[in-house]
Amino acid sequence: MQALPRVATVFSEVLGIPLENISDETSPENTPKWDSLNAMNLVVALEGAFNIRLSTKEIVSMRTVGIVRKVLRAKGIEDA
Repeated sequence: MQALPRVATVFSEVLGIPLENISDETSPENTPKWDSLNAMNLVVALEGAFNIRLSTKEIVSMRTVGIVRKVLRAKGIEDA
């Protein structure tokens, strides 16, 4: 498995897609289930899973799983 199991697990659960289908390149453009409603569900799930708060600026910037991981690492979450 890739080196992003915690983030991938959150995305898999929220979007209802297999874990192995999630990569740093996963985005709303290539993942039909990542719509505006699920984008908000992802924010809530990520905040809960990692015990963090995301700013509006951070949320708007998170257009791929790779960017989500970068935002989480900037918040001190090393295993994102």
